[in-house]
Amino acid sequence: MDAFTEMNRRRIIVSVGALMTGVATASSTTSVGQQLPHPGASEKTAHERNHDIADPTYVDEYNAIVAVLSQYNDGGKKADSAVMKPAFSDKATIFGIEDGKLAGGPIQGLFDTIDSAFRPSPEAKAAVVRIDIVGTAASARIDTDNISGYRFTDFFNMLKVDGKWTVVSKIYHTHPNA
Repeated sequence: MDAFTEMNRRRIIVSVGALMTGVATASSTTSVGQQLPHPGASEKTAHERNHDIADPTYVDEYNAIVAVLSQYNDGGKKADSAVMKPAFSDKATIFGIEDGKLAGGPIQGLFDTIDSAFRPSPEAKAAVVRIDIVGTAASARIDTDNISGYRFTDFFNMLKVDGKWTVVSKIYHTHPNA
């Protein structure tokens, strides 16, 4: 029997023996002194080694994103860009289709429109339809009804910058008035 086959045979015997005797430890030793992990013991994955209990959970990240999106919604309801502005990166963009043509550019265009063309809409309703999060990137969809008489579907791309979520781009669809 070659050395590799003998080593694997010993590993199986030691592992099975530890399980059968109920003396399961975190590791067992072969007759040649090699440490073997116990089959029931699991080593930490690379993800677990790089993330401890203090790291934010998916729920934490989700709630932080909802808080940012709420700033946007509140600013729209109040027709006050100062309320929504903290949700956006100063480099953010906005794009949509207006009169069949691509329209948009820097996010300041949204702020200017909110302040000049929108009216307070306390009756407006919004729903966060979905949020997808992967690491420091996220996307979200919000459907809004009756904000200054309009219905919108907004899609946001977000990044976690310096520990805080921020909107870096917004695209939107304006629904026809019903």
